[in-house]
Amino acid sequence: MQIEQAPNGAAARQDMLANLPVRKLLWKLSLPAMAGMVTMSLYNVVDTIFIGRGVGSLAIAGVTIAFPIMMVMMALGMMVGIGSASVVSRSLGAGKTASAQRALGNAVGLSLGLGLVIMAVGVPSSEALLRLFGTSPAVMPYAKEYMDVILWGAAFSLYPMAINNLARAEGNARVAMHNMMLGAILNVILDPIFIFALHMGVRGAAIATVISQLVTSVYVTRYFLAGKSTVRLTLDSIRPDWRVASEILAVGFPSFVRMGAASIIVLIINRTLGLYGGDISIAAFGIVNRAMMFVAMPLIAIGQGLQPILGFSYGSGRFDRAYDVTKYALVTASLCSVGAFLILILLPQPIMTVFTGDAALIAEGAHAGRLSFIAFFLVGFQIVGSTVFQALGKVVKTLVTSTARQIVFFIPLVLVLPRYFQTDGVWLAQPAADVLSFIVVLVMLVPQLREFKRRSVRPYPYHEVLDRADVP
Repeated sequence: MQIEQAPNGAAARQDMLANLPVRKLLWKLSLPAMAGMVTMSLYNVVDTIFIGRGVGSLAIAGVTIAFPIMMVMMALGMMVGIGSASVVSRSLGAGKTASAQRALGNAVGLSLGLGLVIMAVGVPSSEALLRLFGTSPAVMPYAKEYMDVILWGAAFSLYPMAINNLARAEGNARVAMHNMMLGAILNVILDPIFIFALHMGVRGAAIATVISQLVTSVYVTRYFLAGKSTVRLTLDSIRPDWRVASEILAVGFPSFVRMGAASIIVLIINRTLGLYGGDISIAAFGIVNRAMMFVAMPLIAIGQGLQPILGFSYGSGRFDRAYDVTKYALVTASLCSVGAFLILILLPQPIMTVFTGDAALIAEGAHAGRLSFIAFFLVGFQIVGSTVFQALGKVVKTLVTSTARQIVFFIPLVLVLPRYFQTDGVWLAQPAADVLSFIVVLVMLVPQLREFKRRSVRPYPYHEVLDRADVP
């Protein structure tokens, strides 16, 4: 087999993916992703604090109501990013740099194109969508002010989210970390300027977000144009290639379904809480949801660190490394989720007081947090286990493990339980879905680990690796 040569300065990253001890390599790729994602998530927390302290609880409810639309945008960005990252890491593992380069170019075109479609469809229909989401008259002005600005900048939301994954896929997690931290820090700086100094309220928060996303878009584009990356962005690589694009969308589609389902769930939760608890319960959910996203970011980062290692190892037939790194990632993520579980269960009220001084909102949010997080210690295993099948390009298994929690379990639970337990039914649906989806991931992952172990006993011819892994 003839291996295509990587550009100057990039060979060391491929050697690192192939030969560095997997535990050290996992932390080398996970820690930058973790730092960047925690910083980004911290921005969401600080953003909510600014809105809650500067505008009020109705403004928090307005942003929470608008969140399903933002989650659809995030889902599209992650679909392109995770799908293309899988193609890139397996292509580099197989020594096919040109295939990886085509995946980068098509990811750029897909993310920008989908962002423009969201803008064109969403801006004229934002108020109708918000009414569909059950927005009350008191909350509507805040939700619409925020959502309109976010929709105008949709392309800048999807693009860096998608392309950051490709920097990680080639082994350069620091670029993605720096980009996320740049956007988060800039957003934290701009938020008080627009919200307080310029008296723009929630509209100011949205403007700060879009400006930050524009800057991160420029940063990540510059990296792939500068010649320092293994995979370079060229005009030729952007040319649409349906074979490459279809593989990106197929591998990334389970992520879209999972996050799209999460958007539907947030919509259902908002409407259910509006029915049983009112705007104060919606605001409480907004805070609890941001706290959950914040503590989940390190777990997602471990999965992102695992993906290029596992994809490269599987693509190159190193099943021993695939087994070792998967097992280590599962244990590490599980320990992290236990630590997060203890913090969330023991300190719900102090967490709420950071966001608001409203006594009723603090009490509702603390109660919601205690119920929502009682099975969070299982989430680390679930997140990393689902990532395994994405890294391997196994579409059906990825779809099952990625969507079990949101679609198969959570949606029915959140529709049924509130009829018997009112708002408590909403909070209890989350841990119930976590337990059930953990069982699904466990049952599907154990045979995959056994396969890694069995195939690591003796080397397989490279053509068999290609057949089984479907390397481009």
